[in-house]
Amino acid sequence: MMGKYKSNTIRKALWRIWIIALFTPIWAYAESHSYDGILNELDEVIARKHEYRAKHEQTIAQLKQQLVAETDNAEKYKLCGELFKLYLHYQADSALHYVEEKQKYASAVSDEGVETTLIINRADAMGVMGAYNEALTELKKINRQSITPELLLSYYYALRTYYGWMADYTIVNEEKQKYIEKTACYRDSVLLLVPEGASKSISLAEKMILDSQAEQAIPILNKALSEPLDMREKAYVNYTLALVYEIKNDVDMQIYYLAQTAILDLTASVREYASLQKLARVLYQQSNIERAYEYLSCSMEDAVACNARLRFLEVTEYYPIIDQAYSEKEVQEKRMGWILFLTVSILAVALVILALYLYHGMKNLSLVRQHLSLTNGQLKAVNEKLEQTGKIKEVYIARYLDRCVSYLNKLEQYRRSLEKLAMASRIEELFKAIRSEQFLRDERKNFYTEFDKSFLELFPNFIEDFNNLLTDDAQIYPKPNELLNTELRIFALIRLGVTDANSIAHFLGYSLATVYNYRSKIRNKAKGDKENFEQEVMKL
Repeated sequence: MMGKYKSNTIRKALWRIWIIALFTPIWAYAESHSYDGILNELDEVIARKHEYRAKHEQTIAQLKQQLVAETDNAEKYKLCGELFKLYLHYQADSALHYVEEKQKYASAVSDEGVETTLIINRADAMGVMGAYNEALTELKKINRQSITPELLLSYYYALRTYYGWMADYTIVNEEKQKYIEKTACYRDSVLLLVPEGASKSISLAEKMILDSQAEQAIPILNKALSEPLDMREKAYVNYTLALVYEIKNDVDMQIYYLAQTAILDLTASVREYASLQKLARVLYQQSNIERAYEYLSCSMEDAVACNARLRFLEVTEYYPIIDQAYSEKEVQEKRMGWILFLTVSILAVALVILALYLYHGMKNLSLVRQHLSLTNGQLKAVNEKLEQTGKIKEVYIARYLDRCVSYLNKLEQYRRSLEKLAMASRIEELFKAIRSEQFLRDERKNFYTEFDKSFLELFPNFIEDFNNLLTDDAQIYPKPNELLNTELRIFALIRLGVTDANSIAHFLGYSLATVYNYRSKIRNKAKGDKENFEQEVMKL
């Protein structure tokens, strides 16, 4: 009893040490969030960013080839317009270049608003590049009294965007407030002209946010998301939803919609964006330093490549802070690594000491082991007896089946001999009776019924267990008036150890090819390893 008590005490000590060593780190990092899935998806998109960029560059290259080959100046104007759109949020200085290229071919276009379009395009590109004064100078050239409603809407959008940039860029509160009011003014102008759709929903939601009606903006934006949208519209709606949840202090939903926006931006090969760096800031505040660092690094790389001045300034504002936190985290992780290494080393020494102590304690359990050994021997003998009984059953059934098949064959030979005698003596009635196969068919049917009953008595769960080995759409069940059908009967024989195709064909009265086809067809529908399917059947 004393040895047993010592052994239990030692085991408890070992368990406590292993639980402290192994599971404490898991508890420390087990916290999860509802937005983890979308962030994992965003990580995959960032990892594949070069693929999206390659496709975008390929599209641009194809348009450039068309531009070189084109001879019609009006078509060249259109192609330059498409290149401008592809470059605007991807590489702003190239976008500006294609505005100037459009200018060269503008005379070939009969549209009266072509000059206004060029001015707005030029202002858009300059705004992305951070040339705000130049952008405003361009927009002041437009006489809004003489342009079409469609161009007037574009003009208001350009001014709303310009003053929005200035509000973000300016650090003086009085100036910032002035630009915010200007932004709101031109947003109202947009709302007067913009048709029903995603663009109107976004502008209306922005107005509600500024008017402290963020809650009312949510159904409007959700409705917009349910409608057919292009990728840019979908990105704007998601970003606006992120702003709503930022005001509501719902960090999880803010992160979710910022991540959705970033995914749309990156897959559309947009480099001038606000979503990813804003997401990095929020994650930094949530102590997710590693992701914040990766997202901000990606944002900086894209802002530089796009020559987007405002986005670059936004990134550089936070980058030193997050970079320092990331470096400190790396140092802390290295320190923790050394601490864990030392802890594990100490635990290893302690375990060696405990193991030696346990070794001496185990000597006191020799009597218990002898008793367990005797018990195990008895259990083994019982198991061997049960196994032998099972083998006897299988052998008995196999012999029973063999005798029944032999009996059927003798009946067949007897029928044929009587047929010959009847034919020789020309007794027509006897000939017809003996020639009939109905008796043999009935006997076979009765024989198979008896076989099915005997088999299912021994293996009552065979059908269910067998179907568990097959895919859902390939499961086999007998008809209501059957115990087993042909497929189940073939594999019932295999379960009994009758694996030879000739024996199975002989037993069932089928050709060898038929049996082979049945076995192959069902084997191909197995859930697991098809090569070991029949071995699994024999274990049922």
